[in-house]
Amino acid sequence: MQQVSFNTHISGKFNTELENLRNSVLTMGGEVEQQLVNTIRAVRFNQPGLAEQVILNDLNINSMEMQIDQECLRIIAKRHPTASDLRLVMTISKAITDIERMGDEIERIARLVTKQRLPASETVKSTMLLICEQVAKMMRGTFDAFARQDEQSALEVYEQDDVIDSEYKKLLSYIVGEMEKNTDSMQDWLEILWALRSLERVGDRCKNICEYVVGLASGEDARHSSLESMAKKLTNLS
Repeated sequence: MQQVSFNTHISGKFNTELENLRNSVLTMGGEVEQQLVNTIRAVRFNQPGLAEQVILNDLNINSMEMQIDQECLRIIAKRHPTASDLRLVMTISKAITDIERMGDEIERIARLVTKQRLPASETVKSTMLLICEQVAKMMRGTFDAFARQDEQSALEVYEQDDVIDSEYKKLLSYIVGEMEKNTDSMQDWLEILWALRSLERVGDRCKNICEYVVGLASGEDARHSSLESMAKKLTNLS
């Protein structure tokens, strides 16, 4: 009887540790999401002070990644998780790397504001902000799918990146045309191109996390699945 009580205590504590770990990832994700919201505002209203806050706060996100990573290692070493528990810990370990990289990409976009390199073209700026909003929507969906370990939601969010990539390529072509017309502003255009690339990369990082969620929910590694197989899986789940 004492042995049963002891095992129940250990199991309960382990479950609490896993739940706290999962919540830490969601907190980190929420912090990065707010970083993007602040960056969008800084770009829209040309607010260097707010952009500077985004840049400084990236250090906090880096710290959160290290803390969560250390907790993953501690749980593996102490608890020796197996099956779905091990899959959750490994998923978290991979996801926080992508979340931290999202923070880095958002920081680069914020620097566009602090360097006073925002696009003078209203067409470029408005389209850039449109892509920002699409990426923010994708990010919210990604973290929601992760929180619920919802395979179908993850697959639906995964497909949103196609729209972002399409808008990104259209804007890229437009900017190349503008660069050819006005070579005097080449450095400014290059800064904008790097910021846009960072924005597109945030969407790619969201895709990665969606793949991890699919793997966590299904037990299958979806990282190297083709788009066709991902779409088929979504159809089967519908």
